[in-house]
Amino acid sequence: MITISQLTELLGWASILNLGMLVFASVLLILARPFITSIHSKMFGIPESELTASYFNYLANYKTFSFVFIIAPYLALKIMGQ
Repeated sequence: MITISQLTELLGWASILNLGMLVFASVLLILARPFITSIHSKMFGIPESELTASYFNYLANYKTFSFVFIIAPYLALKIMGQ
């Protein structure tokens, strides 16, 4: 059975990994947007003009879910003193 302190540590590391992934994806989209949009446009048959909105939705959803399911529970456990 997992203890509260183990859960806190797990959520802490998951927070770091999720925030790292979010920063990596954001930087990659900022620096290599033309290259990435051309590849995704060809792979999925989506016009390049629609991909910008899709990327924004992806990053927004990833950030929201990371905060709600990983970061907020971690912060709550840390506030409780675990």
